[in-house]
Amino acid sequence: MKTTFLSLALAAGLTALASGASAEGLAGAPAPFDKGGVKIAVVSFLGSGDWLQAFEAGVKRQAEALGIEANISQARNDINQERELIQQAINLGVKGIIINNGQPEALKDVAQAAIDAGIPVVAYDVNIDNPKIPQIEQSDADMARLVLEQAIKDQGETFDGGVVYVAGFAPLDRRYAVWKDFQKKYPGIKEIATWGVVNDTVAASVADQTKAVLAANPSLKVVFTPWDEFARGVKLAIDEAGVADKVKIYGVDISTSDIQAMREPNSPWLATAATNPAVVGEVSVRALAQLIAGEDPGHSVLIQPTLVTQKTLIDNDIKTIEELQAKFPAFKDSDAAKKDWIPAAK
Repeated sequence: MKTTFLSLALAAGLTALASGASAEGLAGAPAPFDKGGVKIAVVSFLGSGDWLQAFEAGVKRQAEALGIEANISQARNDINQERELIQQAINLGVKGIIINNGQPEALKDVAQAAIDAGIPVVAYDVNIDNPKIPQIEQSDADMARLVLEQAIKDQGETFDGGVVYVAGFAPLDRRYAVWKDFQKKYPGIKEIATWGVVNDTVAASVADQTKAVLAANPSLKVVFTPWDEFARGVKLAIDEAGVADKVKIYGVDISTSDIQAMREPNSPWLATAATNPAVVGEVSVRALAQLIAGEDPGHSVLIQPTLVTQKTLIDNDIKTIEELQAKFPAFKDSDAAKKDWIPAAK
């Protein structure tokens, strides 16, 4: 496989971590954590966004608590680069790999290569369909259900709706399936437009698409955005078109910048359903640690979501993720993949 800047950076990063490894282990922990010096790789398909930053912060916190040296890299929406980064991690002999998002069919063989090399793997938001690879899941169906129920509560059972959706990404596919189920349950909901793109400038690209959709569909009332990057783009277009009083956004995922966008005067973004991205990162590390220790975290490691409405944010004066955690403890932590020997992330 060809050598690239990113793969060289990954190798250099792991080498640097190895040279600075601590010999201290965790008292009472199973091998190899009792000796310390465990190195893992975290490879993300996406390359930017508040959600990814928070996820990586959670990974770092839980890894530090476990004495794990985590090398984190991003493929920046390049599936071939993601494959290469995973292969480089295998070649460098890490103890475990977290695969964060991507396209399932393109990752199955390289994920299996890691398993064949004796390297445990966990996958978040990408169904690699391998019984040996636990799936860290946000309960995508519950997130979509929560926010769409809120849309019906706010807007009624009859409206012209649009969806920002790109097929082939497991979380988006699962969330879109719930939207289709709601259409069957509520025949008055019409899907009059579907659009979307996944690239390095998602919000800006979706904003451009949404401008055309708004112009062509003046009856549009509700937009379901099963990813917050989509929601940001839709909001930009709605604000620019001056139709925030007519078109409302119901999204999935949350960050501090999302909270600020929802709190803006006359914001069209009325609700979102989410798990804490930092908690997702922590859970991913805990599940991988169990695999490395020879334990079984279960094939499906589920993190339950929370509904967050614009009204909730304003009524409780919540301006940041940290304030959301403080006022809604269920958003701050998850019992998923916890073990007595795994220290809590700080």
